[in-house]
Amino acid sequence: AGSMGKGGNQGEGGPEREAPMPTFSWEEIQKHNLRTDKWLVIDRKVYNITTWSNRHPGGRRVIGHYAGEDATDAFRAFHPNLDFVRKFMKPLLIGELAPEEPSQDRGKNSHLIEDFRALRKTAEDMKLFKTNHLFFLSLLAHIVAMETIAWFIISYFGNGWIPTLITAFVLTTSQAQAGWLQHDYGHLSVYKKSRWNHIVHKFVIGHLKGASANWWNHRHFQHHAKPNIFHKDPDVNMLHVFVLGEWQPVEYGKKKLKYLPYNHQHEYFFLIGPPLLIPMYFQYQIIMTMIVRKDWVDLAWAISYYTRFFITYIPFYGILGAFLFLNFIRFLESHWFVWVTQMNHIVMEIDREPYRDWFSSQLAATCNVKQSFFNDWFSGHLNFQIEHHLFPTMPRHNFHKVAPLVKSLCAKHGIKYQEKPLLRALLDIIGSLKKSGQLWLDAYLHK
Repeated sequence: AGSMGKGGNQGEGGPEREAPMPTFSWEEIQKHNLRTDKWLVIDRKVYNITTWSNRHPGGRRVIGHYAGEDATDAFRAFHPNLDFVRKFMKPLLIGELAPEEPSQDRGKNSHLIEDFRALRKTAEDMKLFKTNHLFFLSLLAHIVAMETIAWFIISYFGNGWIPTLITAFVLTTSQAQAGWLQHDYGHLSVYKKSRWNHIVHKFVIGHLKGASANWWNHRHFQHHAKPNIFHKDPDVNMLHVFVLGEWQPVEYGKKKLKYLPYNHQHEYFFLIGPPLLIPMYFQYQIIMTMIVRKDWVDLAWAISYYTRFFITYIPFYGILGAFLFLNFIRFLESHWFVWVTQMNHIVMEIDREPYRDWFSSQLAATCNVKQSFFNDWFSGHLNFQIEHHLFPTMPRHNFHKVAPLVKSLCAKHGIKYQEKPLLRALLDIIGSLKKSGQLWLDAYLHK
């Protein structure tokens, strides 16, 4: 009993603190990258995320994509409030890197990584993560204004062809802009508190667009964690409709896979890419996801959008007419969305997991479009896609301030920083599809 007492008296600094922390080699850590067994490393500490990943607020897949590797920079990039998040990590800690092990796995460039961390620190010191609330408020206001003007046009001018077309274009613009705005809240880039971002996100994506916040986040964060990497980035999973990059078309060709004539994909892209992505694929996928996941909160928000839309437009068009009107708007918006979202990524390197450091992996997968007031507005500042990918929680009105720093870091390390005019970027999508299609044909015909 005496010895028990002694241990108890020492309180927190007692014997349990002195047990040495288990240490691991990279070789050992890299084995734990299976669905049922996942470890990752943050700041030289090893965490077992196998069971936690199912409760991870950003989704289980995004955190699993870093199993078996160092996730320090991704961890810092995605979480605005690190102290809050670390509370959840304490119970997952299983050990640390052995002292002789480098801080980086797989020979990643430690100079570059240190330089990028210094760059992030500079951006924080320059207050580039501070939000200008008036900026986001005016974006929201111009969306609400367009929704109101749309209703006003129809109620004043009636439901003829000309007012209908004009209204469709106004609503397409408000939908596209709401799409860029929900993206800001989804990334927690507006408010200091994650909670506020999540609430406004549900309003913008749910009530203004009829989509699901959880569906978007769980999909989109994976894209950010591992852009342009097959089996990890959902945005390059083309369901056998297109072949992308240089590796996939050759792989399909060698295996004699021909779900579609890929050598014509740069032509049929116009028929099934921009017109159908939102009205057919996304709309169906969003509704199914909410039902399958029993996500009643997101479903209620989405229903509020449809209810408002139909109450507003059924009096003018009837039930079928309003339904067709809605799908026509989605069809138009889909063109805008597809061209803008593909111009930054589809033209870049697309491959299997190469395990590169955060900075290099984002730069290899991303290019920018020149800055102008129109380009900023038209693309929701995704013309600064490189900066957005390096700092997903940075409010977008600050991208242009951090861009020169990113450019100089690229120059220092000999990394290509690509920036092009808007029209060139859009044309390159077609050029890139054509090139991949040709690679497929050559491999398919076994040249």
